[in-house]
Amino acid sequence: MGSSAAPANVREICRAQRADGPAAVLAIGTANPANCVPQDEFPDFYFRATKSDHLTGLKEKFKRVCQKLGVQKRYLHHTEELLSAHPEFLDHSSPSLDARLDIVKTAVPELAAQASRKAIAEWGRPAADITHLVVTTNSGAHIPGVDFRLVPLLGLRPTVRRTMLYLNGCFAGAAALRLARDLAENNSGARVLVVCAEITVLLFNGPEEGCFQTLVNQGLFGDGAGAVIVGADPLAAERPLFEIVSAAQAIIPESEDVITMHLTRGGYGGNISTRQVPVLIGDNIERCLTDAFAPLGGVIGAEWNDLFWDVHPGSSAILDQVDAVLKLKPEKLAASRRVLSEYGNMFGVTVIFVLDELRRRMEKGEEEGAPEWGVMVAFGPGLTVETMVLHRSGTPAEKKLAEA
Repeated sequence: MGSSAAPANVREICRAQRADGPAAVLAIGTANPANCVPQDEFPDFYFRATKSDHLTGLKEKFKRVCQKLGVQKRYLHHTEELLSAHPEFLDHSSPSLDARLDIVKTAVPELAAQASRKAIAEWGRPAADITHLVVTTNSGAHIPGVDFRLVPLLGLRPTVRRTMLYLNGCFAGAAALRLARDLAENNSGARVLVVCAEITVLLFNGPEEGCFQTLVNQGLFGDGAGAVIVGADPLAAERPLFEIVSAAQAIIPESEDVITMHLTRGGYGGNISTRQVPVLIGDNIERCLTDAFAPLGGVIGAEWNDLFWDVHPGSSAILDQVDAVLKLKPEKLAASRRVLSEYGNMFGVTVIFVLDELRRRMEKGEEEGAPEWGVMVAFGPGLTVETMVLHRSGTPAEKKLAEA
């Protein structure tokens, strides 16, 4: 074989390895710990468990904070019994990181496996058919990580290609789906299991006078896991739910310090500027959305209210700001608001729960206008905005095209 033929052959080999069509969400699974805590009962639980009932003024302040967060209940791995066994968790200055990491080392993979099994069961194919595994969590710092632990837990092949993403904050779930899209479209026949799991015991600590951030953290965040199977060129037995048409990421200028996270000897440290974050998102979201739709060349031609919306419900204030800036109808963020209400903010897991809620609403005909096109938007440290354009599979227009 002459050397002149080599470049053409390499290109042909590369083309043959790629999928023909767009990546699509083929199944979704979610899971939460068994311990469900209603929000109206949480202040009593929190101040009792942290032996802080004597701080009556702070407790009343916390009750008001809990009422404003848009959360009705959450699921938490840490129970009163667990906290009683670890008094060092109550004081952020106490060296408790090792004990917290010991808890999540087992709890996170187990919760991730629960969500994954549901997604695999819905998908309908053997777990051994998974070719790629993308796992993301903020709950841990282990090597080998959750990805490694999931292989035997789920019965994946030892040759499954694994990617582990740590400490991406609340945009982690969307970032993992963006990576899964690239893997599925560039590897013919690939089936990517995306798993996002969070256990917030690393964030738990007792109340402190003058530390408003602690109150917000304890009242807002919850535990959960979400799993999504992504693949292109679906087989006859597979049921695509949403096609992933484009994906983008942007950093909002001069926002590096508005959301920060770091490991300390007492768990997570850091800060979330509850005032600045909604404002910065409001000032920049329309530009981020326009940039995400730009590669489509005006194919969609839709107004913001013509789309379905999967917006990470970081807080009710963020959702209110998105609503106001984009002038969305009240029902457009109904899925995001319901997930926030029922589960709290589960970091990157939350957008997977919202996607599942959107699927449920569409199947029941609750999504007004039955929009074909939609968008996933997630926000996290940086301040980073992940934007993904989605197309609802099985729409009338798509069925007509398939029949033609």
